[in-house]
Amino acid sequence: MKGDLFSSEHMVQPATAPGMTVENAKCIRYAVNGEMLARQGSMIAYRGNLQFERKGQGVGGMLKRAVTGEGLPLMAVRGQGEAWFAQEAQNCFVVDVDPGDEFTVNGRNVLCFDASLTYRIATVKGSGISGGGLFNSVFSGQGRLGLVCEGNPLVIPVSAQFPVYVDTDAIVGWTAGLRTSLHRSQSIGSMLRGGSGEAVQLMLQGEGYVVVRPSEATPHKPQQH
Repeated sequence: MKGDLFSSEHMVQPATAPGMTVENAKCIRYAVNGEMLARQGSMIAYRGNLQFERKGQGVGGMLKRAVTGEGLPLMAVRGQGEAWFAQEAQNCFVVDVDPGDEFTVNGRNVLCFDASLTYRIATVKGSGISGGGLFNSVFSGQGRLGLVCEGNPLVIPVSAQFPVYVDTDAIVGWTAGLRTSLHRSQSIGSMLRGGSGEAVQLMLQGEGYVVVRPSEATPHKPQQH
């Protein structure tokens, strides 16, 4: 079959360097030369000599996931080749984590990342009982982190003069150094009268950036077996 039957915008070009690139708005391509990590079940195609192995969380990790509801069902991808990753046609973007820095992200938004990065599950300080939950994953080290969200993400600067208030169901992640707390934007009287549906937000203060998706969280659909 001749390649010119297809539009050039859909044709995959050879990788120019190892590592992670955004193939298109809905997909991340990873040129593997050694090892990387990805969400289980997110691989949609690959070529080359690659092995996929489920990565256990250990007893401590399983207990954290059971208690917090937060966790990353990961697989290790090893060898040499190229693999493509996607999650329910959500939009993909990449965050570069630098040495000494950290990026806090909701586990549901993680697609894949460099093996040079490490992560831990941490309490979101001041979050209380909110729709966004109490726990997120904190990435550190040096490398690239591939994320997904519904629609194109909004990256909003946060400064000491201008804190940012985010719906707890819309927040994706934020940079190190930001302080979090709950902010109530409605009076009790307004809430009793039905309110606006925007009663509580996560307030972020300090210097950095917050990533927000342009939609609120939707209930997870159970997989069909």
